[in-house]
This record gives sequence, C-alpha cells and structure tokens, in this order.
Amino acid sequence: MTNIAIFASGSGSNAENLFNYFNNDKRVKIKLVVTNNDKAGVIERAERHKKNVQLISKTALNEYTDKIIEFLKAEGIDFIVLAGFLLKMPEAFIKAFPNKIINIHPSLLPKYGGKGMYGMHVHEAVIANNESKSGITIHFVNEEYDKGEVILQKECVLDRTDTAESLAKKIHALEMEFFPKAIETLL
Repeated sequence: MTNIAIFASGSGSNAENLFNYFNNDKRVKIKLVVTNNDKAGVIERAERHKKNVQLISKTALNEYTDKIIEFLKAEGIDFIVLAGFLLKMPEAFIKAFPNKIINIHPSLLPKYGGKGMYGMHVHEAVIANNESKSGITIHFVNEEYDKGEVILQKECVLDRTDTAESLAKKIHALEMEFFPKAIETLL
C-alpha cells in the first residue's frame, strides 16, 4: 500500500477528485491532507471524506522542516502530491522524498511557470499572449519552481473567444481526467 499526503492551499477540487478516484483502491491510501491556509476549501472537502488534516504555516514549513518530515515519515507517507499548494517546498523535503513529490501546473511548462504563476494568473497570461493552446503539466518537484522533470502534459486548443475564465474550465477538465491517472501510473 502506498500512503499519500496531499498538500493544497485552495478549494481542493483536485484533492477531492483524488479522494474519489482512489477511494476503493487497495494499493493507495490518501492518508492526510496538509494545507497552509486555515480558510481553504480543501479542509471541508477532506473532513467530508474523513481525511486527517494538518495545518502548517509558511513559517512552520520553513523553520520546522525536519520535524514535519519526521512527522510525515512517522505517518508512513510514501508519496506527496501537490494539488494547488502555493508554497515552495523546502530543499530538505525534496531530499527526504526524492522523486516522490509531484505537482500539477495549469500550463504547458516551461511556458507560464515560476514564482507567482498559478491559477488565474496563468490563464490571464495565456490569453493576453494570444496562445493557440494551453494545457496541464504534471511534474516531479525539484528545488526550482516548476522546473522538475515532466511526467505528463495534456493540451487543449484555445478559441479566439476564450477568456481566462473559459480557459480555466478547459484546464480544470484536463486536471480532473488526467491527474489521478498520472498518479496511478507512477505508483
């Protein structure tokens, strides 16, 4: 059995999709959810699915990194999934979980990646630059924002009438379909 910790900062739609996808899978257990945002929607979604939730501030993540890693290892966490987690993972995490931390990004990296490029910021930039396509990238996490080895990319075509909001819907559909499958394939 592979024990997963999901790190999320926002509404938690990707996390909930993963809860549902792996609900009856005997090979995978989503053991806990970690968030840095005490108002994040992921908390309610996780509680509804009876998942343990841990709140870790940005300060704690950086100042108590070793203790957090120790806690995750004591919980038997094998794999970390960043599902809309907006904090940069400390280097010690990457060393403690080599090739065991993945992220989903709402663009076709290397385009529109890096610090500050998340959610609607990405979609607005894609639309402003009149791109003909966008998509998602699932990648391993390394020491740099959005620079880890790519695991999977899926694209969607943009129409001239697309807005940041309509692009966000297309990207969300790709995330819902392909994120769980990519995790399943990795494991």
